[in-house]
Amino acid sequence: MVPRSRPEPQREADMAAKAGDDPDSLMAVATVFCLRNLRRTMCCQGARSPLSLRSDVFLPSEICDKLVNAYMELVHTDSNFEPEESFFQLFSDPRSTRLTRVQLREDVVRDRDLEAIQKQDLIELHLTYCNSLSSRSLKTLACFRETLVSLCLFGCSHIFYRKGGAPLACNEDSEDEDEDGPASRPALETDFSFQGFPRLRLLNLGGLPDEVDAEKLLRPLKALTSLDLSNVHLPGTAFLTQWSERLASLVLYNRLVHLVSLDVSGHTMLDNCSVPPCEDAVGRPSTEPSKSSIAPLRELRRPLLFLGLYDTSLCTATHIPAYKVTGSKNEDQVLNAIEVYTEFRPELAQRAINQLFDIARIQHCSQLLRALQLVIAALKCHKYDKSIQVTGSAALFYLTNTEYRSDQSVRLRREVIQVVLNGMEQYQEVTVQRNCCLTLCNFSIPEELEFQYRRVNQLLLKILEPARQDESIQRIAVHLCNALVCQVDNQHKEAVGKMGFVKTMLNLIQKKLQDRLCDQVMEFSWSALWNITDETPDNCQMFLNCRGMSLFLECLQEFPDKQELHRNMLGLLGNVAEVKALRPQLLTPQFISVFRSFEPILRLLPQSIAPVSQHWATWALFNLVSVYPSKYCPLLIKEGGVTLLEKVLELDSSDPETKDMASKVMEQCENFKEDPMETSQEVNSGQRG
Repeated sequence: MVPRSRPEPQREADMAAKAGDDPDSLMAVATVFCLRNLRRTMCCQGARSPLSLRSDVFLPSEICDKLVNAYMELVHTDSNFEPEESFFQLFSDPRSTRLTRVQLREDVVRDRDLEAIQKQDLIELHLTYCNSLSSRSLKTLACFRETLVSLCLFGCSHIFYRKGGAPLACNEDSEDEDEDGPASRPALETDFSFQGFPRLRLLNLGGLPDEVDAEKLLRPLKALTSLDLSNVHLPGTAFLTQWSERLASLVLYNRLVHLVSLDVSGHTMLDNCSVPPCEDAVGRPSTEPSKSSIAPLRELRRPLLFLGLYDTSLCTATHIPAYKVTGSKNEDQVLNAIEVYTEFRPELAQRAINQLFDIARIQHCSQLLRALQLVIAALKCHKYDKSIQVTGSAALFYLTNTEYRSDQSVRLRREVIQVVLNGMEQYQEVTVQRNCCLTLCNFSIPEELEFQYRRVNQLLLKILEPARQDESIQRIAVHLCNALVCQVDNQHKEAVGKMGFVKTMLNLIQKKLQDRLCDQVMEFSWSALWNITDETPDNCQMFLNCRGMSLFLECLQEFPDKQELHRNMLGLLGNVAEVKALRPQLLTPQFISVFRSFEPILRLLPQSIAPVSQHWATWALFNLVSVYPSKYCPLLIKEGGVTLLEKVLELDSSDPETKDMASKVMEQCENFKEDPMETSQEVNSGQRG
């Protein structure tokens, strides 16, 4: 076998550009399918009975972990997914299911869910904002003490309190009674400590209630490698006072000698700790503790794996003894901040995303794939956080524009579309809606949106429903609607028509008529109607049923000089005229009375690239000169219509039926030329009429 040569730089760049474009793994696809069809795959059947694992099923930890974590993802991101009341009971018996790494979040997690898995040998347990948990779950944690290596209780403030003011045994199931019974003041749980957790190395107690004695909890843990006490009130105990005054890194390092991760973002305890410029080490930036520009960190034995310096002045220091740093000095620090703080400190993540927005808008984002993935993750994690949704959607707009487009894979761009639609669906805020609509404009429409075609149309029509709407959102949404019905098959157009597309556009037109305003919304609305009625008789019928012809005539009268508007309107009527059964509804006395000049119709005759409009214009002339020859033949001759009809006959692109009608119109006009007296009388008669 001939060894392959090392990829050239360009090939490496091409390979990097495709990063993130891999399809979902078979494991991921199978996991989601099973979760959506539990009773048809791994569980006993019976719609009303609690979930029960089939007796012939054994699932190793690799599968069980993915099932639980994917289940939580579906619960929080898929509005069509129905949670199962007894889901966690599937993992109650370690003889048939094995769990090792579990991540649970928010109020859907209850005490009895943790109790259901208490026999498992968990290595990692991450609980985030699980405010439905009480001290019952602290007792359950003790069941994992021999195996637990990583524990997160971020934002789980209620877990340190007993429900009803009295302690509960681990197997007591009075959760529902507590919820329905009279309210009582929760009592602080004082009996729990981390004594007997010999393997625990990573601990996150962010948001620990002020009443909890943090020193008592931490004292037994001698071998931590990562500790997060963000948003934790530090009382004046000797332990915490020493830690605060002598810098958290050193105090924690001295007392917990294996500590390698420290986050002091947003704290002032390290202020004024920079090395004086005259003492700062010269040369390139270094992670060596001995060269640290932060004086107290020079005593470290080795660089920290992580150091959080966001919202501190120290992030700009030259020599920082850590391999991964959060801050605002450069793109790398900002992306680290988004990555680290998205889940546990969203207020810092939001500020970091805002800085990424400026980098993408003003400078250049060099880590595009990572930036997009981090913003997508933040938007998924905080779908109800207004600040995250506003800054995240704004950042996506700049990260997906033309400058960065060539570096984005199909899969990545689809992820962006999904999260943008989630934002539009779940957060009805003007700025979010505008940002999301603008971001969609960065995609090729309708091609890149076709995989979510029905959903995106429904969301846009919902935006346009209110009679009074933000002008900029309205303009962008109508533009998107127009683009979505252009160059798609008739099946798509008919489906969108049934969603109320035609009626929505006509409502917008009616509103603009009331305001006597012909703007982009008016023109886009008529253009959208032109596109959606193309070769779709049902949509043409909807147009007529919804007073479309009346609005057509009102627009002609109100805006007689708007040529682009007339082009869109007459193009639409050309589509309606192609439906033979609907033609009689077009030639009404009211319609005829509007045309004091043939100019709007004659403008469509030379359009070889728009045979439908050409056909309709010829058809309209044919009907007018046939029904009212004395009035319209002289007018057509005077305005040069016969010459234009001759050109229609010469065009190869003209439809045979169009040419036939053009010949008949010319013949009708020729008859008037042969009898000037009759023509004169008929013209006078027409003028009197």
